[in-house]
Amino acid sequence: MQVVLSYRGRQVTEADAAFIRKLIGQHPGASRRALSVKLCEAWDWRQENGQLKDMVCRSLMLQLHRAGQIALPPVRFRPRNPLARRRQPQLVLADRSPLCCRLRQLGELELVQVRRSGAEAEFNGLLEQYHYLGYTQPVGEQLKFMVYASGRPVACLSWSSAPRHLGPRDRYIGWSQKARKRNIRYLAYNSRFLILPWVKVSHLASHLLGRMARELSGSWEQVYDHPLYYLETFVDRSRFAGTCYRAANWVFLGQTTGRGKDDLTHRANRPLKDVLALPLVKDFRGKLSRVG
Repeated sequence: MQVVLSYRGRQVTEADAAFIRKLIGQHPGASRRALSVKLCEAWDWRQENGQLKDMVCRSLMLQLHRAGQIALPPVRFRPRNPLARRRQPQLVLADRSPLCCRLRQLGELELVQVRRSGAEAEFNGLLEQYHYLGYTQPVGEQLKFMVYASGRPVACLSWSSAPRHLGPRDRYIGWSQKARKRNIRYLAYNSRFLILPWVKVSHLASHLLGRMARELSGSWEQVYDHPLYYLETFVDRSRFAGTCYRAANWVFLGQTTGRGKDDLTHRANRPLKDVLALPLVKDFRGKLSRVG
């Protein structure tokens, strides 16, 4: 049977498209949302937690509609996009006096998870002001950590859900497509790492990465009820060498393609980045390759 569309790992055949057209015809007054729910129920298309994948299904149906395979009813309601209306982080009046010393002279460092706390706005503001990429609101599972030395912020680290497809990582783990879909939640991506520019402390960055490797999985499990087995990040070699990651035992896996997750042209349109990884448990491949 000919495949007419492949979307997020699901292949839609001509028979599937015919089924959807019949479903639409059987419910002439149904909205697009209602139709996506009915299709999910018919296909038993669900998330790991058992909830219907109706939002993904709606996107799939829209792709089929645009390709002329089905005819969806007109849009009835366009919800406001909260991302478009989100305010930029406010400026932070931080203590910018130079902090130059040896690592042991900083004293005890405190790593505080600040997401959904009163300190989150300060975290966001510091990234917006001092990280070269600025602040971008993460999606999916995420945690944010502020690092304090004697009550003074010295660094920020954010961790997010890992991207679905990443060639060097997928080859390194050796998992199947089914295993990746099931176990991608056990990976986290270091989306931002900022040492504030007035902090000049040798070995601080690698030390913090080592602390995070020991503490992040436990913090993740407290919030999301599952541990982490593997961490990853991207390093823009035109700006950084990734020395602190290598010093913290992260492994170089290769480079990105430069095309991004929403690529449609199959041509590089952004800088190539090194892919680095840190397994958190010895049997990470076995745990991440399980499908039962």
